[in-house]
Amino acid sequence: MSHRITNIVVAGLGGQGVLTATDLLAEVLHRAGHDVKKSELKGMSQRGGSVTSDVRFGRVVHSPMVPDHEADFLVILSPDQVEPNRHHLRAGGVMIVPDIIDESRLSNRRTLNVALLGALSAHLEAAAPEAVWIETMRALLPERILAANLEAFAAGRASAKGAG
Repeated sequence: MSHRITNIVVAGLGGQGVLTATDLLAEVLHRAGHDVKKSELKGMSQRGGSVTSDVRFGRVVHSPMVPDHEADFLVILSPDQVEPNRHHLRAGGVMIVPDIIDESRLSNRRTLNVALLGALSAHLEAAAPEAVWIETMRALLPERILAANLEAFAAGRASAKGAG
């Protein structure tokens, strides 16, 4: 494992699944053998308010907070959150925005958060193979929503691989 810490910020609106996404992400990275720290949230957790959550991983991570301009990845769940959160991204970092996913192809639009995690997973393959993502979703997500989320994850992964 690298000594480098990877910083990820997920941003969206309350009710979009920011916290669910970062819970899944942190667990995937933990299961893949990394030291992981996650912030609970920054902003309003009420439905409709801006929310961000940080995930940092590497060999040893001391703080859960991603400093401004140091996010390697910025995952945006709502288009109106791009500009208010752009300052998190480092120069050369990767921004993953909702328009990379054709939401009409999702069987449930509430799975956009997991679709965008699928896109992120394509960039993190060396850190966390696809099988770990699938195993983690199967372990953490309720059966009634699992199939839709697995489908969304696959769509997001395909979108990212097609774009890159």
